Amino acid sequence: MQTINIHQAKTQLSRLVEQAARGEPFVIAKAGKPLVKVMALNAPEMGQCRRLGFLAGQIAVPDDFDWMGDAEIERLFGSEA
Repeated sequence: MQTINIHQAKTQLSRLVEQAARGEPFVIAKAGKPLVKVMALNAPEMGQCRRLGFLAGQIAVPDDFDWMGDAEIERLFGSEA
């Protein structure tokens, strides 16, 4: 793995980032002491992320969904608010 000093990294940042994105990580050092490792992210490509609503049309919610269990709740806690 290539080690680059911080001054050199600043002047060649674009090239180094492209190199890392291709899968060639490198280390940035200051005064010969390694500080950070730069490597490509494993982020998903556009279109690979799951989106809300991906089950649209596949699940049915009953019309009485908001009132399901009302009788049981009233029995347990009474009708007083």
